[in-house]
Amino acid sequence: MEYHNPVLLKETVDGLNIKPDGIYVDVTFGGGGHSKEILKRLGPNGKLFGFDQDEDAQANALLDERFVLIPENFRYIKRFLRFHGVKSVDGILADLGVSSHQFDVPERGFSTRFDAELDMRMSKKNELDAYKVVNEYDEANLKRVFLDYGELKAAPAIARTIIEARDKKDISTTDELKMVLSKYLPEQFKNKILAQIYQAIRIEVNQEMDVLKEFLEQSLEVLNPEGRLSVISYHSLEDRLVKRFLKNGMFEGEPERDFFGNFSVPFKSIEKLIVPNDAEIKVNNRARSAKLRVAEKK
Repeated sequence: MEYHNPVLLKETVDGLNIKPDGIYVDVTFGGGGHSKEILKRLGPNGKLFGFDQDEDAQANALLDERFVLIPENFRYIKRFLRFHGVKSVDGILADLGVSSHQFDVPERGFSTRFDAELDMRMSKKNELDAYKVVNEYDEANLKRVFLDYGELKAAPAIARTIIEARDKKDISTTDELKMVLSKYLPEQFKNKILAQIYQAIRIEVNQEMDVLKEFLEQSLEVLNPEGRLSVISYHSLEDRLVKRFLKNGMFEGEPERDFFGNFSVPFKSIEKLIVPNDAEIKVNNRARSAKLRVAEKK
């Protein structure tokens, strides 16, 4: 089994418009699939930096003098590039979400298929885990998590049910959580609703929306003019943020107009939305919800 089967491999790397002597960043290194493709297109003077906070991914570091793996969260992209003497780059690639490996290792707690302790941390250095969210968050915060990050209409009832159950006994495993919430999991919609519940907890544990915002803002700072940003997202929450930021450089509101009434925006779109074809989805089912957006800094 591969560590992670890279999604939209050619399209994502094509979007970077690789210059042989350029400097590039793969902020979601994982199994190194996208990074290997970038290195194939770089010349001897090119440079690639990879980011991955997951300790498991660091075993996949590539033995190439043009490559440096930084074992940190990509929310710190600007800081750690500067640490390595790099102030600006020619392209950044981000393949958001959870890797195949993280889903396939039961004890990580990411998958709805396995029983495991409530964890869901992308880095074991994180203090917050799924157990703390489920057992220590108050009702209002639980409701917020399931509503904002799971987009679950039953969020208030789910939060109340968790509170009532944990008053009797801590909820320690994914199977125990499923049991507590069984009345919200009708058989025909069980997998879909479970995926939304897990997604909500996982996003909270890893602060994924905050991380994405910080990364996008910093990407604008570190990209050279005509530098490219290729971003793959897997759910509407991520994609809305990415789409809005690439459109006008903001997450909320509208950019100011100039004297002539024109918007001043930092990126120009390179491609229309790109999604996997049927052949890729057939080979890699996890590609089915992927959306690729590519933009160039003006």
